[in-house]
Amino acid sequence: MTRVPTFDALMNPLLQAMRDLGGSGSVDEIYDKVVELVDLPEAVLAKLHNADKSNQTEVAYRLAWARTYLKKFGLLENSSRGVWATTTKAKKLATVDPAEVVQTVRALDKERGPKHAGHRKKASEKAEEEFPEGNEQWKAKLHQVLTKGIDADAFERLAQRVLRESGFVSVEVTGRTGDGGIDGKGIARINGLMSFHVIFQCKKYQGSVSAAAIRDFRGAMVGRADKGLFLTTGTFTPAALREATRDGAPPIDLVDGDELAQKLKELGLGVRREMVERVTVDAEWFGSL
Repeated sequence: MTRVPTFDALMNPLLQAMRDLGGSGSVDEIYDKVVELVDLPEAVLAKLHNADKSNQTEVAYRLAWARTYLKKFGLLENSSRGVWATTTKAKKLATVDPAEVVQTVRALDKERGPKHAGHRKKASEKAEEEFPEGNEQWKAKLHQVLTKGIDADAFERLAQRVLRESGFVSVEVTGRTGDGGIDGKGIARINGLMSFHVIFQCKKYQGSVSAAAIRDFRGAMVGRADKGLFLTTGTFTPAALREATRDGAPPIDLVDGDELAQKLKELGLGVRREMVERVTVDAEWFGSL
C-alpha cells in the first residue's frame, strides 16, 4: 500500500506545482496541482490527519508543513488573502535538498528560542506551535463543535442560516421528509435581476465525501432545481471533486469544512474576531507644541 509522503518529500513537488501555476496560487490550487504531480491513490488522499480534531487530510497537513518550511527557507511567501507565491530566490532553483531545508529551518528556530527565554508562553501560544502556518487552531476547535457539539438537525439549520445570510431567499429545510437525500432548498438571487432554484445537502461528517455520494445527490436533484449545493464539515475526495463538475452533468457546488469555517468567520456566525487595540505615544507630536 502506498504511504502518505513525508512533508519534506513534498517540497520539490510543491515547488514544481508553484511553477506550473505561474508562480502563485491559493492553498486549494496548490493542493490540486501537487496531488496531480505526485499521483497518489484515492485511499491515501482520503486519509485524515486527526479525525477527532480536524477535517484536514494527512496529505494537506503535511503539504502545509512543506509550505511553512519553504517559507522559512526563503523560497515562498504568502499574503493575508491566503495566496502563496515563489520568491526571487526560488526562481533561481530547479530543486532543493529537503534535508538541507529541514536542517536550516530547525537551526533558525533553535537560534530564535533563547531570545524568548524570558517570556513564559501561554497555553494558547504553545498550541499554535503545533500547527503549520495557515492551519489556524480555531478551525480545529470549530470542527469539533460542528461534528460533536451539535446534532444533524442543528447543522441543517446552520446551513439554512448561512444561505440566508449569503443572500438566498425562501430557504427551507426539508431533510426530515426523506426526500432523496435533499436536506433543503432555496432561491439564489443575483443582483435582484436573476434567480436560481437551488437544492442543498448538508453532511455532518468527519471523513471525505465520495464520488458516489455526489452522484446520488445529483440523481435526486435532476429536474427539480437549477443548481445543487453540497455542504460538509469534512472534505471531498478528488473523485468527488471531478464528479461535481463532470461534463454533460448538472454541476454541483461543493463547500468543504475549511470553506464552511471561513464563511462562518466572514458572516460572524458562532465565530468572533477580536481586534486587540494598540495604543502608542508620539513623543515628537508633543515636542512640536
